[in-house]
Amino acid sequence: MIRVDVKPVMLRWARERARLSIEELVQRFPKLDAWETSAAQPTLKQLEGFAKATRTPVGFFFLSEPPEERLPIPDFRTIRDERIRRPSPDLLETIYVSQQRQEWYRDHARALGESKLEFIGSSNSNDDVEETAARMRRALEFDVAERGTLPTWTDALRRFIEQADALGVLVMVSGVVLNNNRRRLDPDEFRGFALSDDLAPLVFINGADTKAAQMFTLAHELAHL
Repeated sequence: MIRVDVKPVMLRWARERARLSIEELVQRFPKLDAWETSAAQPTLKQLEGFAKATRTPVGFFFLSEPPEERLPIPDFRTIRDERIRRPSPDLLETIYVSQQRQEWYRDHARALGESKLEFIGSSNSNDDVEETAARMRRALEFDVAERGTLPTWTDALRRFIEQADALGVLVMVSGVVLNNNRRRLDPDEFRGFALSDDLAPLVFINGADTKAAQMFTLAHELAHL
């Protein structure tokens, strides 16, 4: 039986990166504690299973030290606007998938000869906040009076998304990674993000968050655009 010489630091890094404790994994990997202290080594099959459980590419385990995974976007909305130092595999994959879809959306817009969206980058941090908000309301055609006619947060969010979509913004809402219901996105890690582009702007909203929070996230990320 072939054993794989894996650095304990890589096993701990993969587990912590996936936000999993030894207690959460020990039933599937009874010798995990021994692996992390170099008292034992996993077989290749066990390592492949561990990689799948922690959503880590197998090749990473053959490195001598953990790689520095940088977020591919500079900023996004979190609870209390706290900066994330170590993104989870779920967040990273969600961003990568969103970037792929945005690329397709951009190519589609170019093929149709779509014009650039003038509202992208039309404001900056020195502009008057109330005037900027008023311009956003006019562009979205979603004013206070109309919002007051909608009976629930769900109805209001649906209308808000429809108006943003009509304006040319691709709005994605999901509470899981792709269609995997076992990989629920954590609102405590992130609530949403925007990918700016004058042809294919995209906003992703964490659908595991409350409806009211999703409304605020959409408004927040549209302001970034």
